[in-house]
Amino acid sequence: MGGVFHPAAGVAIAPGMTLAQTLAAFAPDMTEWRRDFHAYPELSFEETRTAALVAERLAAMGLSPECGIGGTGVVAVVEGRAPGRSIGLRADMDALPMEDHSGAAHSSLHQGASHSCGHDGHTAALLGVARHFAANPPAQGRVVLIFQPAEENGLGAKAMIADGLFERFPCDEFYAWHNMPLLPLGQAAVHTGPALNGYRVWEIAAEGVGGHGAAPHKTTDSLQAAARLASEISSIVGRHVDPMAPALATVTKLQAGHSHNVVPDNASLAGTMRAVDAEVLDQMWARLEAICEGVARMTGCTVTPQITAGVPPCVNAPEQADAAASVCAEVFGAENVVRGLKPYPFTDDMACLLEHRPGAYLFLGQGGPMVHRSEYDFNDALLPLAAEVLVRIAEARTGA
Repeated sequence: MGGVFHPAAGVAIAPGMTLAQTLAAFAPDMTEWRRDFHAYPELSFEETRTAALVAERLAAMGLSPECGIGGTGVVAVVEGRAPGRSIGLRADMDALPMEDHSGAAHSSLHQGASHSCGHDGHTAALLGVARHFAANPPAQGRVVLIFQPAEENGLGAKAMIADGLFERFPCDEFYAWHNMPLLPLGQAAVHTGPALNGYRVWEIAAEGVGGHGAAPHKTTDSLQAAARLASEISSIVGRHVDPMAPALATVTKLQAGHSHNVVPDNASLAGTMRAVDAEVLDQMWARLEAICEGVARMTGCTVTPQITAGVPPCVNAPEQADAAASVCAEVFGAENVVRGLKPYPFTDDMACLLEHRPGAYLFLGQGGPMVHRSEYDFNDALLPLAAEVLVRIAEARTGA
């Protein structure tokens, strides 16, 4: 598996020590775990090493992790000393299909894979939370620790749900967080209502009849169809969506042909559409289908669109958002908790959990390069702070 594993049993809060001091004491372990995950990144649904190490560490803390949920997901439960509310805390484990140019000593050893979104930090922080609760169970209720695969392709949460997450590990509420380089370290943002866009990942196949580049009239040109599709799809937001409704339609891939003198038989496109309103997503998809139908008629090609993944808007429930904001104020100071930001245009499939149960998705600042840039690296100073936020949320919401 690579890397070094040091078992870390839970540590009870010593007399006179605060929660912050206790979590800061095992920040070095969280940092070691995080950097190990960073050096060995794994793509969506390939998180076998990561999941195995998570399970080993949870077991070393005295917990009983269950593995293979939704593919490579891991779940562990900490029972309180009395019945009460069940709180789900979720971290994502997967990496991005890109190179690591951070220059860090722990940079990726896997070519074409990088933790350039910080899921290594999310996973390490939740392990820190697990370590705390293993030694200090809540007075009542229970904490469900969810280590999720495949957030980056929008399929991991759905896979865990389909594999019985809600039935096997019932939760009354869910909470998750994301590191946010757009905010400085020591600042948090908690929205009420929509916090992130929903999105749909789409692909289009255009099939025609190829031929010689000097006789295009004898072909049914799939490349021309694809070019027209790219242009028209890019205009959906500007011409077919209410300008007061935040929305994005982005073409990110167009592939066709291999030679300067051959009209290709086939072409393909791919991209995303994003909005904070599910109805707007429906309208955009209907318009994309209409564009495909029109281009097919005009060019004679067969044009087939399909949705390959989809995530609803991430919506924070008012009560749970207020509770998370209150905890962030305890940790960072009320003046450092931003409540009025508009929804970020990013997407996270935590939204699939929040469709079924109330909860909140929050952002913790870390500064530095933006996520999804090859220069990015997670800020390890955030680990004990994030762990403290999650512990305090769970304690507050279980009634502990």
